[in-house]
Amino acid sequence: MNYISTRGRAPQLRFSEILLGGLANDGGLYVPEVYPRFSADELAAMRGMNYRELAFEVLSRLIDDIPHDDLRALIDKTYTAEVYRYANPGENAEDITPLKTLEPGLHVLALSNGPTLAFKDMAMQFLGNLFEYVLDKTHGELNILGATSGDTGSAAEYAMRGKRGISVFMLSPEHGMTRFQQAQMYALQDDNIHNLVIRGVFDQCQDIVKAVSNDLEFKATHRIGAVNSINWARVAAQSVYYFKAYFAATHSNDQSVSFSVPSGNFGNVCAGHIARQMGLPINKLIVATNENDVLDEFFKTGVYRPRPQTKHTSSPSMDISKASNFERFIFDMADRDAEKIRTLWEAVESGGSFDLNADGLFDKIAHYGIVSGSSNHANRIDTIRTVYEVYGTMVDPHTADGIKVGLEHREPGVPLICMETAQPAKFDDSIREAIGIEPVRPAELADLEKLPQRKHVMDADVKAIKQFIIEQAG
Repeated sequence: MNYISTRGRAPQLRFSEILLGGLANDGGLYVPEVYPRFSADELAAMRGMNYRELAFEVLSRLIDDIPHDDLRALIDKTYTAEVYRYANPGENAEDITPLKTLEPGLHVLALSNGPTLAFKDMAMQFLGNLFEYVLDKTHGELNILGATSGDTGSAAEYAMRGKRGISVFMLSPEHGMTRFQQAQMYALQDDNIHNLVIRGVFDQCQDIVKAVSNDLEFKATHRIGAVNSINWARVAAQSVYYFKAYFAATHSNDQSVSFSVPSGNFGNVCAGHIARQMGLPINKLIVATNENDVLDEFFKTGVYRPRPQTKHTSSPSMDISKASNFERFIFDMADRDAEKIRTLWEAVESGGSFDLNADGLFDKIAHYGIVSGSSNHANRIDTIRTVYEVYGTMVDPHTADGIKVGLEHREPGVPLICMETAQPAKFDDSIREAIGIEPVRPAELADLEKLPQRKHVMDADVKAIKQFIIEQAG
């Protein structure tokens, strides 16, 4: 399995060669040269598998330069009931991602049973073990530079804390995240964890990460790696739970399902796109945005127009105006025309936009089954309240956005699976506003916000960030 850059000017590499680096050397994102595809017989054999077995079947097709026994051991170490222990009452932690049925044909996939109560744990815990494995083999070191709008940061830090040879430098916006989200990160006292709070918005954090990654000399000298969804391994690992959800919601592989996915950076939807390319019978992928509706605008009009300003909302993990993973999908949609991608993203990176209607490229969107919608504060509060009153289930604001938009695209006879973003406890203000109840959090996290916090507040300055990494990493 070789991997190629979406921009066509980086060397083809194997999985282990792209694992630690994030962006390709030409600024593009790595994708498989060809997506492996499961046959009908292979899908039938996968139907009865547990999460670990499914993960091996899917990931072994995408990772062929790690011995199978080693890969299986990494997967078995990651996906355990002990790691994903925060199952809600009535859920089986051993199931890893239980499917909650609200009513026949309407489901929520529980993805937030991991250590930070968010879906990012599903891939990040595997990534932490994978990084440690590769660094042990090479006796190498890695400085991870990432950006978070809410949940990626804590998931990465909990996955990498105490890992030999790994330091984490996580950029987060000064405002927008909930107190719980901030405390999950800033309360960590591990020497290898560095929280850099940026005076700005998430998109500025993400731009800094890309700028540092595109400085190839600095990246090589200081061993810079990535854990954001620009990292192929993270998106690949997320594709596993689409298979798990499909088998849980259907009785036969003749059926198809639709997924509603709360989205900001397009990583989770991209994982669904990968699963579909690998042969999973997905009818529709429904992109649910909040008031930062750049992706909704694209899927309705064919115009991708990142906003100069990002709005702070009550679903803060989606407060993103530049969807960095979107490039992988457009690469496939454009028949893998790297020259086309370079032209499109040159416009975006210079502050512009692009329109795929002019050359008829947007007409192909129907082939990929992606539709979209948006949600606002009033919508998500109403959805949280309705889901609680009608189904007795409490959902967080992002999942509420997904349910609201998903129901707008629901089709008779097609199971609808809404992807959970996080547990409600991370967003207690919205839950209190919607239903007047304090969401229950795990006992060991009860006083998280009262713990001492360790962080560095900095301007959105690439040079200053580089200097900080040099001083701390040596």
